[in-house]
Amino acid sequence: MEKRNDTPNGAQIEDTAFSSPSNRNGAHLSDDFIMHPTNDVCFAGLMENPSVRKGFCSAILRIKPEEIEETELLPTHLHREYGDDKLGILDVYVRLRNGIQINTEMQVKKFEFWNERTLFYLSKMFAEQLKKGESYEKLKKCIQVSILDFILFPDDKRCCRTVHLRDDETGKLYNDKLELQILELKKLPKEMQAGEDIVKWMRFFNGKSRKEFEEMAQTDEYMGEAYEALKRLSADDRKRLEYEAREKALRDYNCQINCAERRGEKRGEKRGEKRGEKRGIKLAVEVIRLHEQGMSNEDIALRCDVVVEKVREILAM
Repeated sequence: MEKRNDTPNGAQIEDTAFSSPSNRNGAHLSDDFIMHPTNDVCFAGLMENPSVRKGFCSAILRIKPEEIEETELLPTHLHREYGDDKLGILDVYVRLRNGIQINTEMQVKKFEFWNERTLFYLSKMFAEQLKKGESYEKLKKCIQVSILDFILFPDDKRCCRTVHLRDDETGKLYNDKLELQILELKKLPKEMQAGEDIVKWMRFFNGKSRKEFEEMAQTDEYMGEAYEALKRLSADDRKRLEYEAREKALRDYNCQINCAERRGEKRGEKRGEKRGEKRGIKLAVEVIRLHEQGMSNEDIALRCDVVVEKVREILAM
């Protein structure tokens, strides 16, 4: 750690830009520390590993990993730094040897108009394949994958779904070159079950402890490579600093949203109280007016749409 005397009074300042993460007492964090793949830094780091990409893409395509010759990680057209910009959303853009393109987004916070957003970027990815004057036959399949840490479809328990363009009446596929895949981590079954490989990857991305990752690593070589990559990322001081910066940004964001919601609730309560007072005054005036006209308490309650007890309470006051 480098120390500088840059302050006017000569006080020493520690330069921690590239130091290992530590707590306030200066002690290094526990060796049991493991990153969570839903974090942007961790997810991006995993996808930089060719074996991990290959295993994940084969699960997306529902084919054997051996059928994928090569994957190429492309610089995303939505590049950003690891600050609070575009909070919680990460693009991992992959092109396969056969030209198929897969754009994967990890989203940890509920996002309004998510469906419209995914359609927009899937269409953009598809259209950007062609240069001016090129034939439509050059267009390759594009897949938009949304890994969501919230529930988008509350009416069923399906944790993963694939969406295509189909005929409304016959259900016949119109074209398979535009595809959406939505993976809802919150719907994963609690127990490990045999099934599609994509569910296995979802469970890995949703992992929270070394024990969970170790169990997943035993299932196949690609899961094993993913766990090894995760351990390397977790032990990398620079990546760990970036990871913790993102975690802090998410915590700050959650705090700001919760505070804003509480302020909104308090304002709503005050406005409600004022409106309630006005309605109460109007009701009291109307009850007294009808009473002076000789109307019975039961008829007044019926006319004002309140219970008889309320009429009696107002008249007693």
